[in-house]
Amino acid sequence: MKSFGPVLVVVGCILALWYGAAVLMNAQWERDQAGRAGEAIGWAQIVPKTMAQERPVLPAPHQVAAEFWALTWGEEVGGRRGIVQSGSLSNRGLVLHAWVTFSATMLGFAIGSGFGILLAVGIVHNRAMDASVMPWAIASQTIPIVAIAPMIIVVLNSVGVAGLIPKAIIAAYLSFFPVVVGMVKGLRSPDGMQLDLLRTYNASAAQGLWNLRLPASMPYLFASLKVGVAASFVGTIVAELPLGGAGLGTRLLAGSYYGQTIQIWATLVMASLLAAGLVAVVGSIQSRVLARMGMGA
Repeated sequence: MKSFGPVLVVVGCILALWYGAAVLMNAQWERDQAGRAGEAIGWAQIVPKTMAQERPVLPAPHQVAAEFWALTWGEEVGGRRGIVQSGSLSNRGLVLHAWVTFSATMLGFAIGSGFGILLAVGIVHNRAMDASVMPWAIASQTIPIVAIAPMIIVVLNSVGVAGLIPKAIIAAYLSFFPVVVGMVKGLRSPDGMQLDLLRTYNASAAQGLWNLRLPASMPYLFASLKVGVAASFVGTIVAELPLGGAGLGTRLLAGSYYGQTIQIWATLVMASLLAAGLVAVVGSIQSRVLARMGMGA
């Protein structure tokens, strides 16, 4: 229980600051409304009103929690009006949109990670690739993903590639670089004495890779995979912004268009939970793999 004490204190401080900021940022609207009505309004009336605005500048935590519940497990009335249906499975439901984003993220992460690992192996074993490919890999990350994502989508749509693939390619674009950098560092981590020992036994490059370099690179690889899966998730959300359809990115854009700030924050909560879950899964796999190899996590 003691270990949860500091966490609860931090959470309490964040909630207190959040509520305070919500009151301050939403108070002007209440003052304007009272001014138009020719009424005087004090903080005793302002504070409760700022906690219940339909479209606040900054929604209060309880508003975000209620919206998150309604769009995930609760019952909603088809866009607040119409046919009652399960919030998690409706076209507004966050579970459905999270699944679409998750699918593209995992496909892009698999493509980007696989490509990154292969590229790292080539860079370590080939001086020409090290001198030529690595600078281009670094330069590729200087292009803002917000600028390149629409270009990729337009080009792929022009050749009939749509749906999950464009989002996965953008996710892979962001995820491959941290994997390349981490894997190159890991493959080069064995010291000179270990490499000399392999040469003494006349081991081939493939044997050195499989028996020495790959095991030594595992801690570096998993550290880069955690960064890569988070980057892949961000890339998927960015790719969903111009595409429309389903996905957390689409939900964020729709909320922005219609001024639904509470919906935006509820979607951000779902995105944060999903991203944290993906990183936690990679961390769990890391602990198991390194434990099997006799290494500490």
